[in-house]
Amino acid sequence: MSDRTGIFAGDDPFAIARAWLAEAEATEPNDPNAIALATVDADGLPDVRMVLLKEIEGEGTEGGFVFYTNYESAKGRQIEATGKAAFVMHWKSLRRQIRVRGTVTREEGPRADAYYDSRSLQSRIGAWASAQSRPLDSRGTLLAAAARQGLIHGTRPKRPPFWGGFRISPQQIEFWSDGAFRLHDRFVWQKQSDLGWKVCRLSP
Repeated sequence: MSDRTGIFAGDDPFAIARAWLAEAEATEPNDPNAIALATVDADGLPDVRMVLLKEIEGEGTEGGFVFYTNYESAKGRQIEATGKAAFVMHWKSLRRQIRVRGTVTREEGPRADAYYDSRSLQSRIGAWASAQSRPLDSRGTLLAAAARQGLIHGTRPKRPPFWGGFRISPQQIEFWSDGAFRLHDRFVWQKQSDLGWKVCRLSP
């Protein structure tokens, strides 16, 4: 008999993740959707940075975790080279975290356009102005580039062709919750091809 009860109960890991995020939105003071995204460079050296998760989509084995960035950034180039990424989402207020490892594909169709259009005008112009991860001689140069791109694109800029979404399709999802005396609760969901998920409790 499974002892996955309470916050761990359910047959869909994406539904559990959405429920945990919804709880965090009510308790975390800043950016409850922040994730530490890990990739690997051409030399095999790990690289990690904070990005904002914008959607937990789907259900069963067909869901994914979507974020947006400049495809020509360091993380974009690393993802394109390997097709893989991992992240951890940690909430101090809830004392919980979710870890995800999986393969990555682009989201660059109408959904990417819609998300880009939902951003503030300054952020949309900023996407055009920033050569993300490239050397920059001064902030003044960046501000000048933003002003120039604002004149070029006006108040209705289109999504840049080098900017869009990445969808992480998980092969593994781990849910962790703090326990008394450091006896934490950990459950890992491992994708079994098209056969669904295998769920296993892990030692803390």
